[in-house]
Amino acid sequence: MAVDVNTVYRTVLLILNKEQRGYLTPDEFNRTAAQVQLEIFNEYFEDLNQQLRVPGNDSEYSNRIKNLEQKIAIFQDSAPCAYSSGDFNIVIPTLTPQPELYKLGTVIYKDEKEVQYVQPNELLELNLSPITKPSTYWPIYTYKDFIIKVYPTTITTGITCTYIRKPYDPRWGFNTSAPNYQYVYNPAQYDPIGQPTGSQNFDLHPTEQVSLIIKILLYSGVIIKDPQIVQAASQQVQLENINSKS
Repeated sequence: MAVDVNTVYRTVLLILNKEQRGYLTPDEFNRTAAQVQLEIFNEYFEDLNQQLRVPGNDSEYSNRIKNLEQKIAIFQDSAPCAYSSGDFNIVIPTLTPQPELYKLGTVIYKDEKEVQYVQPNELLELNLSPITKPSTYWPIYTYKDFIIKVYPTTITTGITCTYIRKPYDPRWGFNTSAPNYQYVYNPAQYDPIGQPTGSQNFDLHPTEQVSLIIKILLYSGVIIKDPQIVQAASQQVQLENINSKS
């Protein structure tokens, strides 16, 4: 359920070198690929917001809202929250590569109650009335810098949350071979300690492969200073944006 990083890199090189336009090194590709992936990932949320405001369709495979939700679901997860000195910290699992929190989703109390989010100024107003004051029946929380504060403060356990993580940076890993010291693709899973020369596939839905290649080509044209590549890729990106949002 990912886009193969070797396939994308080889395709980009094939297009760039077809007319001897230039060469994109693995390091240049990895940096460009990470930027492009993050751009596509960030667009999901604005695209979903736009699609929710327009009439949809009930077709099984071309419902845009459903398709966007499936792409976002790759990054959704849940985690317990550990209490410490009045705050709850989200306990992200220790994995390789390490997940990085992107957006907080729903905060849950005892697996049965959704804790309501409020702004700090709203908390002051709510505490003024015994009717609106937070309780274990109606808990609330504030949130800043990945720290959750739950009210009433008597709640010190039973808090979990859902969240969206950032995509893992793609990486075309390689070893070098003598005598010419050419780049040789290393398909082993990247691990900064156990497999530092390994690879990491793109973390996006397989349907994003074409978009990844086109947008990486756009940046590649800038890197190798080829205006024809930049122009062709820009036109294709604009056409995709029009088709996806109209």
